[in-house]
Amino acid sequence: MLEHQNRVYSSERPFAEAIWAEAGITREVIVILFGSWIVAACAQIEVPMWPVPITAQTFGVLVVGALLGSKRGGISLATYVVQGAIGLPFFAGGGAGIATLVGPTGGYLIGFIAAAWIVGLFVEKGWGKSLVRLSLGMTTGTILIFLFGVAWLANFVPADTLLAVGILPFLPGAVLKIVAGTLVVKGATRVVAE
Repeated sequence: MLEHQNRVYSSERPFAEAIWAEAGITREVIVILFGSWIVAACAQIEVPMWPVPITAQTFGVLVVGALLGSKRGGISLATYVVQGAIGLPFFAGGGAGIATLVGPTGGYLIGFIAAAWIVGLFVEKGWGKSLVRLSLGMTTGTILIFLFGVAWLANFVPADTLLAVGILPFLPGAVLKIVAGTLVVKGATRVVAE
């Protein structure tokens, strides 16, 4: 029985379905909102910097993507961005509104959607079975966040400072978030498998 549950979780169903098997709109709405709120909570753990603060958001994005799967993860992060854009204090340090979305951090916020989707897709393809492959999937998601973020940030800072202000300060934290995210997801899936 245990082996069957683990096999079914690992290769066929996202974590969200493994813990809440009954399908329906109620499950979808709750799971998607809950994922967005996890990222909103992580956004409040912040080291203020300009033009982009260091936050725990990326950790939340990676975990939500891995646990909800590509579609739910992407929708959950799109929901997060919309909630912040319409005025809920969900962005870094309680920020909100369209101004944040079109400001220097806007590319990173949009990158969250792509990152959650790709991490979820990797897990759906079986990458969640291995710590190494799961961490590589999360690394890919993190790279996507940086690509979207820096591409948009180029509108606000000189090109020769992009690396210094848009990537380098975040690399040590990115490594920690990937490791922590991998361990959290593996721990959560192990609990479900039991």
